[in-house]
Amino acid sequence: MANAWKREKSSPLLLSLRGLLLLLLPLSLLIVLLLRPFLPPTPHQNPNPSSTLRPQTLTIPLSPGLPLRPFECSTCPQASPVFAARVEGLRHPFLYSLADFGSLPDKPHKNIARMLKGKPFRRPDISATIQDILDGSKPADGIVVDIGANVGMAAFAAAAMGFRVVAFEPVFENLQRICDGVFLNRVWDRVMVFEAAASDRIGNITFHKVVGRLDNSAISEIGAKLVFKSNEEIPVEVRTIPLDEVILESERVLLIKIDVQGWEYHVIQGAKKLLSRKKGEAPYLIYEEDERLLRASNSSAKKIRDFLRSVGYNNCTQHGTDAHCTKM
Repeated sequence: MANAWKREKSSPLLLSLRGLLLLLLPLSLLIVLLLRPFLPPTPHQNPNPSSTLRPQTLTIPLSPGLPLRPFECSTCPQASPVFAARVEGLRHPFLYSLADFGSLPDKPHKNIARMLKGKPFRRPDISATIQDILDGSKPADGIVVDIGANVGMAAFAAAAMGFRVVAFEPVFENLQRICDGVFLNRVWDRVMVFEAAASDRIGNITFHKVVGRLDNSAISEIGAKLVFKSNEEIPVEVRTIPLDEVILESERVLLIKIDVQGWEYHVIQGAKKLLSRKKGEAPYLIYEEDERLLRASNSSAKKIRDFLRSVGYNNCTQHGTDAHCTKM
């Protein structure tokens, strides 16, 4: 065909250059890969990726010789899956991450269903209570103590207002969710958490973890199974420490919240020095006063009230299953 396109033969020089380039390209890539660890970081490359996740130094001094160090979120294995969202209806909103999901997918947690619809999590009563009590105080006035922190619904309510928080939580799965909340709320310089159960002595104790309802886990086996009898219960060893061993006498405490499924009396016994502070310096106290749970731990509401009166807490009022106590 006279008008057909005819491929011209490549010259020997062009062929040799092409072969050289094909040889140099993989060699160059190999050299770059070998030298990469020794090259300076680019402006968009973090030379130490974990440094952006490492919490800042907290401004909460601890008692000297404390046998227990704070839980380190930066080295904690990441929980999975993560379901987290903002809480609705608070003056100072925050986010928290769920630890119990219900029986997925048949009966998911109500907050998972809300999140899938684009709605925020329901407001926990304790979160609103904490913010109401702290309203009018300043972060510089003192710290907040959250005992039985669960996933941080009280701790983050205070931290969202700028307050420093010392929290105690012995369940590892809950600690993972607290760590989620620390990073989601950017409060690594305000929340210090201990992997321990607050009690009246330093040591170890058997703790009963309720699978599927971690918020009902308890030191008392009877108390752990009191409501959710059909749920699996797993005994685990946890550290115990009195609050008086952690908080310095010079550290002002504005508020203590205790929710430990019947172990409240032992927690209060371990905070005798702190609770004995004079009027105006003693903390506002909230604790769960569920007689069934207290009996399961060989204590009672009367036993707690008698002890509190002995250290000056002469004004206690009932709010549902919680007692609110102050010195008048």
